[in-house]
Amino acid sequence: MGSVVMAVVNNYNPATFNTMQAATFGRPGMIVGGSVRVPGDKSITHRLLMLAAMARGTSHVRRPLTSLDARSTARVLRQLGASVSTLRADGSVTITGRGRLRQPSARLNCGNAGTTARLLVGLLAAHRFTTELTGDASLRRRPMRRVTQPLSLMGARTDPPEADALPFAIRGGPLAPLRWDLPVSSAQIKTCLLFAGLAGGVGVSLHEPQGRSRDHTERLLRSMGYTVAERRGRVEFEPDGRVVPFEADVPADPSSAAFLMGAALLADKGELVLPAVGINPTRVGFFSVLERMGAALGLQDLAESWGEPSGTVIVRPGALTATEVVASEIPSLVDEVPMLAVLASRAEGVTAFRDVGELRVKESDRLTLLARNIRAVGGNAEVQGDDLLVEGSQRPPRGRVVTQGDHRIAMAFSVLGTVGGARVVVDDPDCANVSFPGFAATLRSIRR
Repeated sequence: MGSVVMAVVNNYNPATFNTMQAATFGRPGMIVGGSVRVPGDKSITHRLLMLAAMARGTSHVRRPLTSLDARSTARVLRQLGASVSTLRADGSVTITGRGRLRQPSARLNCGNAGTTARLLVGLLAAHRFTTELTGDASLRRRPMRRVTQPLSLMGARTDPPEADALPFAIRGGPLAPLRWDLPVSSAQIKTCLLFAGLAGGVGVSLHEPQGRSRDHTERLLRSMGYTVAERRGRVEFEPDGRVVPFEADVPADPSSAAFLMGAALLADKGELVLPAVGINPTRVGFFSVLERMGAALGLQDLAESWGEPSGTVIVRPGALTATEVVASEIPSLVDEVPMLAVLASRAEGVTAFRDVGELRVKESDRLTLLARNIRAVGGNAEVQGDDLLVEGSQRPPRGRVVTQGDHRIAMAFSVLGTVGGARVVVDDPDCANVSFPGFAATLRSIRR
């Protein structure tokens, strides 16, 4: 485990929590309580479903994410010849693969799921048939040349060549080894190319420029017997393992947990317990940021499965102060920037998020939307180049939030709406179902 997580573990003591209450305005703010298991990890669910589809035989994945994105992955895998049972949050999904994917009879629609699209083209690059992929309006705006360009160097072909957006067709076949420097640190790009190496039986060497992105794929592949090493700042993959049927448990998603943690930090009093949250060090950079802002976090009941650590996270309300989030931290917390920005809008001082231009090519232009929506509810925020600056305020947030269908924008500002005196209207709260089914009901359930 990373130093941040270990520091939380070593320093955990219920008696040392910061019990200073967050500022409230008008009517009383929220009192939190209870124990809530958030949905299964999105990144791990996608990867396990795809790996199971590549195995010859039946695998079982317990507590998968059941969101719209995960359902998109299950749907396209069925089109590619795998048998995938219905996804149930508290149950087990059964996947029967044939060892290779089969040519689909129709275009694959990846919905809103960028992870589905980018990871899948890596697997398809090693299959000798042509597949056409598309997605919803949001996904069709997201950049794809980041994966199609290196895949073309390996031997795959896309129509149009090196396509930069869906829809496009990919023709796979025998692949060549790849040595590639990623344009940005991205787990989706990295996994796409590692999956191409796995399916094509060739070596892959990758370098990430801004530091390590989440390493779920590397951990899973090592657990399956593949050599995945880090040498001189590069990830080196050797096709010396084998994907066989497996059983795996999906930890609770730390990115989803971050929103409930944010609600607890902004509450007046209480304590929130979140069991079995994934604490992979490449995913919990936001733990470190929260601690710098003054949050007191507890962590106990540590466990590990398939190389993935997890633990029970305990959060109490506390006063927050501004901090600076530097570029090297962004890969480990990129999905948590919306929640951190909302917390920064309630912290004392100005918080700076450096080099977050990648937010412009998420489900929305998250960078612009965050600043615009913070201002819309009475806060202070601005974009300077690729930096986001957020000034804390003690005014009750009141106004209308435009999500543009972005689930993380919807959840972050729904949390902001729980503070005392708030009147925040989120235009499309249901888009949270992309990653956190039933988020609104879960947020209500932690009120006491």
